[in-house]
Amino acid sequence: MNIQQATRAYESWLSGRMPLISADLKVKHARMRESIFAFLRATFYRWVELWPQVCPELQRAPTVLAVGDLHVENFGTWRDAEGRLVWGVNDFDEACQLSYASDLVRLAVSAQLATKENQLSCSVAEICDAIADGYREALERGGRAFVLAEHHSWLRQLAISDLRDPIHFWQKLQDLPTIVRDIPSTVRRQLQALLPAKDIHFRIVHRQAGLGSLGRRRFTALAEWRGGLIAREAKELTSSAFNWRRAGSSRILYRQIIGQAVRVADPFLQIAQPWLLRRLAPDCSRIPLASLPKQKDEISLLRVMGWETANIHLGTKGAGKKILQDLRKRPAKWLRETTAAMAQSTEEDWKSWRTG
Repeated sequence: MNIQQATRAYESWLSGRMPLISADLKVKHARMRESIFAFLRATFYRWVELWPQVCPELQRAPTVLAVGDLHVENFGTWRDAEGRLVWGVNDFDEACQLSYASDLVRLAVSAQLATKENQLSCSVAEICDAIADGYREALERGGRAFVLAEHHSWLRQLAISDLRDPIHFWQKLQDLPTIVRDIPSTVRRQLQALLPAKDIHFRIVHRQAGLGSLGRRRFTALAEWRGGLIAREAKELTSSAFNWRRAGSSRILYRQIIGQAVRVADPFLQIAQPWLLRRLAPDCSRIPLASLPKQKDEISLLRVMGWETANIHLGTKGAGKKILQDLRKRPAKWLRETTAAMAQSTEEDWKSWRTG
C-alpha cells in the first residue's frame, strides 16, 4: 500500500468514527506537500505501518503507554493550579501501547527533518545523542516535571519568547468568523461550564490547528471578561491511529497517559469523551519551532525533550527498569541508525505524495 492508498484508507476509517471537515483535510493535504516536517506530523497512521517493517528488531523492546505522534513541536506550556508555568508534551491524541523506542526514534526523525528546513542546525548524531542522554538520565533519576519557576530559567525564556506575543495570539482568534451551525449542544454547555462565570457572553469559532488532528471537529469559545480575552476549546478525540488496521482496543487513552505520567496537571484540561476540553492562551499552547529565538541551545532543548519523553514512559508500571535493561543491550549507535532508516522511509513517502 503506497502513501496515497494509505491516506485514503485511514481517512475512510476515521470518518467511520467521527465527522470530518473536508475543507480542513484539503488544507492538511496541501501542507503535507509543502514540507517534509509537516508531512511527518500529519501522518502518524503511516508511521505505524512503516515502523514494524523498517525496525522489526525494536518490536520486541519493552512496551509502554506512549505518546505515539511525538515530534519536536509536540511540546508546549500551561499553567498549573498554583499559576506556575509548566513545560512538557501537550498533545496525546495518538496515545497507544507501543515500543518505547518508537517515541524516541520519531522525536529524533522530526528533529532531523527540521534541520532540512533550517529550523534546527544540529547533526543527526548530535540530535540522537542529546535525546538519548536526556531520556536515560530521566529514567535513572525517576523523572521530574518541568516547572519553569526557580529551575530551568533558560527554558522559561524560550517559552515566553517575543513571537508568542499575546496581541498576535488573540488577534488571530478574533479574526475568525463566528459559527452558528452544527455545534453539538453538549459541546456548547461544556465550553460554557469551563468559563469563569455563568453569565459570560461568548461566541464560537472554528480554528485550523495542528496537523495530525486537522480535519476533526474543533470548537473554540471566545469571550471578553474583566478587561481581557479568554478562550476555551473542545476538540474531538477518537482511538489512536495505532489501532487502524488492527483488531485491538478502541479506547481513548488520553486521560490514562496524562494521569499516570510524571507530570504537573493542567487544571483546565478535561476529558468528556469524545471531547477534549482545555484553556487556550498565549502561555497555554504548543511551541512551534518558528517561535523560538534564532539563538538557542538546541542540544539542551533536545535533551530536555528526551527527559520529558521518559517522564511519560515512567507512567507505565515497571517500565523504567525494563527500558534501562533493554538500552544496555543495544549497540551504542542504535538510535542514530534507526533514525536514519525511518527518516529515509518518510522522505520516500513524501516524494511520492508530492508527485502522486
